[in-house]
Amino acid sequence: MIEVKNLVKDYGKHHAVKDISFSVPEGQIVGLLGPNGAGKSTTMNIITGYISATSGEVKIGGYDIFEEPLMAKKLIGYLPEIPPLYEDMTVEEYLNFVCDLKGIRKKEEKNSSIQEVTEAVKISDIRGRLIKNLSKGYRQRVGLAQALIGNPPLLILDEPTVGLDPNQIIEIRSLIKSLGKKHTIILSSHILSEVNAVCDYVLIIDKGSLVAEDTPENLSEHFSKNDRISMSVKGEKEAVEEVLRASSHIKEYRITGEKEGIVDVEAQTPSGKDVRDDLFFEFAEQKLPIIKMERENLSLEDVFLKLTGQDAQTVESEAEKATEKIEKQRHFHFRKKKKEKGEEE
Repeated sequence: MIEVKNLVKDYGKHHAVKDISFSVPEGQIVGLLGPNGAGKSTTMNIITGYISATSGEVKIGGYDIFEEPLMAKKLIGYLPEIPPLYEDMTVEEYLNFVCDLKGIRKKEEKNSSIQEVTEAVKISDIRGRLIKNLSKGYRQRVGLAQALIGNPPLLILDEPTVGLDPNQIIEIRSLIKSLGKKHTIILSSHILSEVNAVCDYVLIIDKGSLVAEDTPENLSEHFSKNDRISMSVKGEKEAVEEVLRASSHIKEYRITGEKEGIVDVEAQTPSGKDVRDDLFFEFAEQKLPIIKMERENLSLEDVFLKLTGQDAQTVESEAEKATEKIEKQRHFHFRKKKKEKGEEE
């Protein structure tokens, strides 16, 4: 669905995007992850045709976004970081307006399209309400509805949950996952847990470069220290330690806990070898059941730290700052509109 090859975007001497290449197949939800200033929004703006690239190639459904922009853009539904809403319109009026912009002008086709998208994002019951009177969560749903008008196969969502409360975030994440059954989706986010919960595949960008890409599970596996293992064994501590000392598959170990006949162990094993089967049979021979055994796996947050030098707390803090900035911009535009109408006190 998306083919990006050797994408470069320079602003004078500043390299916002540095030779990025990746592809997104149909039917996949892909997360674009990175700290502030990494190049996520720039990359998404180029993919949508909003800004040009210094060099490189972007194809949407086989159409070059630079050579055949109209054909490529017909395949895209875009939700920018600040949803493009006209707050003095009702939801119905706004979606009618979006239909006009997208060339859907027949009344029957308009009505069918609006009904379809409002049902998809669960806003059918608020079609007659003014957008300015809606909660942030509902405004985000209206933004998603405009992106869905025309049933584009590709949805591009820039920070889709910024500014929402926890309940609204859960609702929007669930909505995105359901949309992923019928659309290819690429979304950017500061929120690591969001990418982990929603996305099938992850692209990590740092300082304009693509530093890693894979499924969240494979990234965790690849960067984990697979020579570390943790176990919970049912039995006496002395008997468990006897097996650990005798095993050729354990280089060193330590007992981390003992409660109600369960002994918790952390151990180091020979690197590059999965010895879980061997350990299972060694303990089974001594009639010591292993209740739990797993190799150490890094979370997506830990992988992000390794690749970008930023931890989860820093990124979450940046997300909060971005939210505050967006809210200030929204408040400024709202006050400006009221002032123009003579409503400002």
